Amino acid sequence: MNKVGRRTRGYGEPMESDLITMADLTNEEILSLLDDAEELLPVAHGERYLPLLQGKLLANMFFEPSTRTRMSFETAMKRLGGDVVNLGDVKSSSAVKGETLYDTMRMVDGYCDIAALRHPRQGAAQYAADACEIPIMNGGDGAGQHPTQTLLDLFTIRQAHGRLDGLNVALVGDLRYGRTVHSLSHALARFNSSLVFISPEQLRMPSEIVSDLTAMGAKIEETSDLYGSITDVDVIYMTRIQKERFPDEDEYSKVAGIYKLTAPDLSGAKSEMIVMHPLPRVSEISPDVDSTRHARYFEQAFNGVVARMALMCRLLGVDVPRGDA
Repeated sequence: MNKVGRRTRGYGEPMESDLITMADLTNEEILSLLDDAEELLPVAHGERYLPLLQGKLLANMFFEPSTRTRMSFETAMKRLGGDVVNLGDVKSSSAVKGETLYDTMRMVDGYCDIAALRHPRQGAAQYAADACEIPIMNGGDGAGQHPTQTLLDLFTIRQAHGRLDGLNVALVGDLRYGRTVHSLSHALARFNSSLVFISPEQLRMPSEIVSDLTAMGAKIEETSDLYGSITDVDVIYMTRIQKERFPDEDEYSKVAGIYKLTAPDLSGAKSEMIVMHPLPRVSEISPDVDSTRHARYFEQAFNGVVARMALMCRLLGVDVPRGDA
C-alpha cells in the first residue's frame, strides 16, 4: 500500500506499518509487544537461536551520533537471523553532495525490508515514512519523539513493578529538548500513571505537550525540586542536559550540571523505586548509584534489544512464538 499522503492515525486504531510516535500503537498493542519482548529475552541473551527474521535486511540510517540505539537495532536483527546495512559516517554519504532525505530513503526502500532512522530534524521520521513502502522505525527525530526508546522504557518499568498503571513517575532534567521524555510521558499518561516534571525553568516540558497530557486526564506536577520528590515516586527517570540542542552555549552553561543524583540522596526512597536513564549520562547520576538496588539504566539499555526485536517482528508480520510454541 502506498503510504504517501496518509492521514494521521488516531488512538485505538489498528497498528500502522511504521512506528513514528507512540500514537501509532494502542495500549493493547503496547502490552502485546512487551509480552513478545519477554518471550525474546533468551534470544537476546544468546541462550536460544530463533531465526524469525532470516533473510530480512535492516537499514540503520543514523544521521546523528548513536551508540545504544544503533547497536541494539543491529543486535536485535542479527539475533533473529537477519542482517543489517549501516549508513555509516554521514560525511562519507551522498548527503554531503546535497542528496535529499527523500531521495536517500527512496533508495533504501529498494534495498532493504525495514529501516531505523535517526535524524536531527524533528518530523524527519514521518517524512521518511511517507517516502517509503518499507516499515520505518523512528530512532529519534531532533527534539521530537523516540518511540522505540519508550517501548524499552515501559518494558523496564513493567519488569520492576509488574505493571504500568497507577505509578508515580518523576521525569528529570532536560524536558524541553529531551525526546525520550516527550514520548514516555504520553505513554505513561495512557496507563494512568502520575507524572512529576522536574526541571529548571528554561527546560520545562513544552506547553503543547503539557496541554495534550492534561486533555488526556493526566495527573501532572511541575517543580524544580528533585530531592524533595524522591521519597514519593516509583521511578526516577534522569536525563542529560542536551548541549547539542541549545541554540546558545551561554544558556546551556546556566543549567549544565543542575541535577546530580547520588547514593545518599536515595536513602529515603521506596525500596522498589528504580532509577532510569536513556544514556549517555554525563554528571547527572553519580557512579555510586550504580551499585544500589535502585539502578536500572544498564538493564534498561539491554532491554532495547528485546523491545526492538519484538517491534521488528510485528512490523514485518512475523509472529513471536509464546510459551512452549
